[in-house]
Amino acid sequence: MNFQVVGCSYRNTPLAVRERLSFSGTQTRRAIAELRQTFPRLEVVLLSTCNRVELYLAGEAGAAGEEEPPSPEQIADFLGRFHGIPPPEILEHLYSHGGAEAVRHLFTVASSLDSMVIGEPQIFSQVKQAYQLATEAQGAGPLLEDLFQAAAKVARRVAGETAIHQRRVSIPSVAVADFALQIFERFDDKKTLVIGAGEMAEETLRYLRDQGARDLTVINRRDDRARELALRWQGRALSWDRLPASLAEADLVISTTGAEEPIVTLGQFAAVESARGGRPLFVLDLAVPRDFDPAIGGRPGVYLYSIDDLRQACQRNRRARDKEIPAVQRIVQQETEAFLAELNHRQTTPLIQQLRQGWEKPKDEELQRLFHKLPELDERSRDEVRQAFDRLVNKLLHPPMESLRRASRHSVPQGLLDALARLFQLKD
Repeated sequence: MNFQVVGCSYRNTPLAVRERLSFSGTQTRRAIAELRQTFPRLEVVLLSTCNRVELYLAGEAGAAGEEEPPSPEQIADFLGRFHGIPPPEILEHLYSHGGAEAVRHLFTVASSLDSMVIGEPQIFSQVKQAYQLATEAQGAGPLLEDLFQAAAKVARRVAGETAIHQRRVSIPSVAVADFALQIFERFDDKKTLVIGAGEMAEETLRYLRDQGARDLTVINRRDDRARELALRWQGRALSWDRLPASLAEADLVISTTGAEEPIVTLGQFAAVESARGGRPLFVLDLAVPRDFDPAIGGRPGVYLYSIDDLRQACQRNRRARDKEIPAVQRIVQQETEAFLAELNHRQTTPLIQQLRQGWEKPKDEELQRLFHKLPELDERSRDEVRQAFDRLVNKLLHPPMESLRRASRHSVPQGLLDALARLFQLKD
């Protein structure tokens, strides 16, 4: 059986190209159906995220009418037709892995080792969703089911045996997980204020949303930018002159403006401090230069962190995370070898079944002959004799089965299979 992955990722493909190649859920279903029409005996899972577009393919050797699975050129032609892009523009970005390398690649992706931010936990959810969607679209079959279940085992082992998912290294993720969660146990009842409309603020909002944040206000000097960001995150936009009142109400502030001087001085904060009623205020000042006067961090109940504070935490986490990478790599390698060994061993099952069936007939004949000579045996004694014969057959089968299992660790032991077939005169 053949496994193959063909695709592109952030490693070798610009975002502008990945955007053109991405698939929505509806498009994924249609793409799987079209591929199955072209290759009716091929199993397909399509994984499309912001960082990668990959087709996982599986089939018996020659199942698609060829000795090999679809070539990268064929996949480029398919993607080109589907998205209306000239295939040569796609082909230059595609990579292709087959066999053991395809298996190892999926396990590496599922473990987050191939992510832009190593250790980010979202990727396995995306892998799982891609497989579920392929199953619903009748694209995945027993071969890919085994492969993606094995990938799930890899992800579980990585989560349970290493701390790589706990070592966040992006500033937004550190801001929320390593700082904000130390102040607030929950976010669904907190008011979040975003000052500015930059990419860093939006990325931080994404992590806050994952933690349950819902009440969102955006303030920016340009009202149109504030409205755009608020619309994307189901929040509300307010004019710049509402900043003091919003500070008085906020529990959490993300500030990312491009101002050359602080937009909130100690005096300005003092003017709204009494209106806060002593409630804790968490401020992520992600601006350079800083938006908040550092002295505000000395006020009671105020937790003020600058981008330098977050960078230092990121660096500490990165060093700790990097120490976890070898452990994750070992898990990926162990599970790749175990999956392939089991896959290879399954190829030996038909011969073992033939061997067992070939021995069952003479065993039954000898039992009948023995029972005919010993008619005085009661049924309990007969059962004991039958069990003894069964144990003997199992013991005789054990050496060839164990030899096949050991030989299957690296490849299908075709030479050993042929030798056993000749030795015991087994026919196809």
